[in-house]
Amino acid sequence: KRIVSKLDECFESIDKARANVEKNLQNAKDLFQSQLNQIFSQKGDGWVEKKLGEVAENLDRKRIPITKNKRVSGNIPYYGASGIVDYVADYIFDEDLLLVSEDGANLLARTYPIAFSISGKSWVNNHAHVLRFNKIESQRFVEYFLNSIPLDNYVSGMAQPKLNQNMLNSIIVPNPGIDIQKNTVNQLDKLRAQTQSLESNYQQELDALDELKKSI
Repeated sequence: KRIVSKLDECFESIDKARANVEKNLQNAKDLFQSQLNQIFSQKGDGWVEKKLGEVAENLDRKRIPITKNKRVSGNIPYYGASGIVDYVADYIFDEDLLLVSEDGANLLARTYPIAFSISGKSWVNNHAHVLRFNKIESQRFVEYFLNSIPLDNYVSGMAQPKLNQNMLNSIIVPNPGIDIQKNTVNQLDKLRAQTQSLESNYQQELDALDELKKSI
């Protein structure tokens, strides 16, 4: 009984500490999202709006899906809706591009980014839209913007959410001057680095608490 009582006391303290760290971790994530929303909701002078299809070239026609049993293993990233899903021996793109999820529950759940930049040699399947921009600053600016807004009005289907090419191209995006885009991206990159550092520290604390519980 004394052993059980002591263990209960220890585990209760660890659980409380874990709950506090998890709250801090979520606050760090919310801080970045809040700043992201604030920047794009307060449009300044020179901010005009255009359809995404007017500021980026869609390269979906060049995508080629490869079933897993036909892929040749290599060191070139093979991208799907949520990022790298494999590594293959050949490539179909070799440039800076923005990939946007075409399907999947994350289009509505938004537990991780639906837009992500890639660079260099790559292969992309038909679960991610491929966009090319004239300037990398514009690409990164639109990447941040797409990850800051809900896409419910552009997505069809609930059981199998899908963002088709026509709806993607119709998304209204802010299109300020290139200097404003560059400054905005630099500001968000710095904030993202700070919040990622916080998130990493909090995750290490969670891991340490888990190890402490096991050791006890």
